[in-house]
Amino acid sequence: MPKRIGFSVSRLTYFVSKNSIFVILVAVFLISALLNKNFLSLTNLSNILKQNSVIAILAFGETLLIIAGLIDLSNGAVLALSGVLAVSVYKVTGSMLLAASVGLTIGIFCNVVSGVLTSIFKTPPFIATLAVMTMARGLVLLYTAGQSIYQIGGFVTLGQGSLFYIPIPIIFMVLILFVTWYILNNTRLGRSLYAIGGNEEAANVSGIRVSRSKFTVYLINGVFVGLAGIIFMSRNNAGLPAAAQGYEFEALTAAVIGGTSFSGGIGTAMGTLAGAFIVGILNNIMNLIGVNSYVQQIIKGIIIALAVIMDIRAKNNRSKPKKLSAGIDRGGK
Repeated sequence: MPKRIGFSVSRLTYFVSKNSIFVILVAVFLISALLNKNFLSLTNLSNILKQNSVIAILAFGETLLIIAGLIDLSNGAVLALSGVLAVSVYKVTGSMLLAASVGLTIGIFCNVVSGVLTSIFKTPPFIATLAVMTMARGLVLLYTAGQSIYQIGGFVTLGQGSLFYIPIPIIFMVLILFVTWYILNNTRLGRSLYAIGGNEEAANVSGIRVSRSKFTVYLINGVFVGLAGIIFMSRNNAGLPAAAQGYEFEALTAAVIGGTSFSGGIGTAMGTLAGAFIVGILNNIMNLIGVNSYVQQIIKGIIIALAVIMDIRAKNNRSKPKKLSAGIDRGGK
């Protein structure tokens, strides 16, 4: 009997450690439900899903990049540029297809710039995407003269409409989740990204086209960011040039909380989804209980710091067996 109890405890411990991000998500959900009675209302839960869809889509792109040892600090600004230009095209042409194509093209083009800077000119990703962020934000503010675009008509369908009673933003989020999962688990590119993030020199020696893989993953991220921009502006019923400031950090936080390692080589699509919902639920419950917006920023900063600390500790724990093994080998010799 004691053996069975011990076995059950050990299995439970293993399950919790293996699925810690999902356990945290459930805990955050339950605590939020206790803190405010309106949290569990269908309207609020639906809002969390729809509002969080944009951050989740951005976070999936960040996950692919971070796994390969890259990063994107420009996605908030590029989101604004892509979304505003898509809105402008729709107002002129009335064509949703053309407007969406423009939004996606802008997202891809901006990430082509990031991809060229990082893969060809070997610019550090932090600097490259910081430059793109500055240019994209400047372009959208210059184009609109800092003024928002209103009365966008049927463009709101993508962000506010439903398909078979399922909100369209949620459908897109699930679609991008599947695409990210498939890339990471069933493609040569996905295996290359893990290898590059784990050890770029070893990946290069093994025959992986490192520069090509980096450029490709920035292209994919461009599609995600362009789509997020279209959904964002559609949900807000306006083209907002100053929108999405700080979204790059929200996406990074979601990815890292979800288990994607800043050191590269580690990360999953489902983990990022859980991380995105943890961020979304925390934002929602802080608003519901009336936490001051400035205090919210402080809390988000603490969360980012804790996520990085956890990432560093996990990295150190993974490296300990290797060090111990190396020490044993030297001792044996």
